[in-house]
Amino acid sequence: MTSQEQLELEAAAFRRLVAHLDSRKDVQNIDLMNLAGFCRNCLSKWYKAEADERHIELSLDDAREAVYGMPYAEWKSLYQKEASAEQTQAFAQGKKHD
Repeated sequence: MTSQEQLELEAAAFRRLVAHLDSRKDVQNIDLMNLAGFCRNCLSKWYKAEADERHIELSLDDAREAVYGMPYAEWKSLYQKEASAEQTQAFAQGKKHD
């Protein structure tokens, strides 16, 4: 595999992950954090960090929109539910994230 083919596969896998997360709006970020140790916000921050490392101008809001498919505030108002006591407790006991 060439480095260009690897880059294309990685980019396609990222797009597929974002599309999968978009299709599962019922899965809350706190559930992702509790189960996998990362969430949509983490992915947005990683995307922004990679842009920063490459000196590509990208705001955190734009990075979030790339992951959420809409402005973050809009996504929160449409899909984010208040975390249950159980979710919050599991998060507090879990590993810290970036």
